[in-house]
Amino acid sequence: MTHRLGANQYGKAETRVVRIVRDTPVHEIHDLNVSTALRGDFAAAHTTGDQSRVLPTDTQKNTAFAYAKLHGVSSIEDYALALGRRLLEACPAAEQAQIKVERYAWDRIGDHSFARRGGGVRTAVATVGRDEAHVLSGIQELVLLNTTDSEFKGFLVDELTTLPEADDRILATSLVARWRHGSTDVDWNASYDAALATLLRTFAGTYSRALQETLHAMGGALLDAQPGLAEVRFSAPNKHHFLVDFSGFRVDGLTNEGEVFVAADRPYGLIEAQVLRDDAPPAGDAWLAVAGFC
Repeated sequence: MTHRLGANQYGKAETRVVRIVRDTPVHEIHDLNVSTALRGDFAAAHTTGDQSRVLPTDTQKNTAFAYAKLHGVSSIEDYALALGRRLLEACPAAEQAQIKVERYAWDRIGDHSFARRGGGVRTAVATVGRDEAHVLSGIQELVLLNTTDSEFKGFLVDELTTLPEADDRILATSLVARWRHGSTDVDWNASYDAALATLLRTFAGTYSRALQETLHAMGGALLDAQPGLAEVRFSAPNKHHFLVDFSGFRVDGLTNEGEVFVAADRPYGLIEAQVLRDDAPPAGDAWLAVAGFC
């Protein structure tokens, strides 16, 4: 039997980098989770154990820490691009560096005091090649809920279907959204703030016949609002809320008119979708190499 080495990459996952900016009495905090990966000609490491072309993952970790100071973190996209370029300089055998950054939000409660904020986590993925770079901005763990203006009916039914049609239901999800920029000449923070506002406004203002329809509306609104974006991708678990049946309760006058629900965490429907601009520039292999749908 013959065989050959296929696609491969290596790196350092989930380096927790906390950068405190102390230039003034009012401090800033950048709380990051950084994962790096290198792709290129590393076949010898796999086939013969030759590590001569391998930049250690420990060095990648150290570079993530050092660049938090040397380059700074004005935005996670800018930081990821700088980190990726530095790793390519340090590792000649690498053809691409992919940097994934999550940023955890903190609310200021004093000049040098903060409280960790819940809610969505800002994300960025920079894929840096020798000749081009692609950036995905995004958000994850963004929990959204509409109490009405959502239905689900007219679906396919067979002998195992038990789900009743719903004219009015709770629509809820823990959203992952990624949007690809057409260039790297971007005001990253302004673009992110505007994108989040568009997603929230569209979710709240869209009558939904299905979560799929809501995601499509959100993606279209984001592309319309920011011409520099090429595409949007969503991964949206349906956080089901089922109406509690009071019919077996022996309490006179107790009814449930869409007021009391049980939140079920699993199993859940998982809706994933991509919305593309018709004239979007191709992302090439760099985009295809992003792990997972979103």
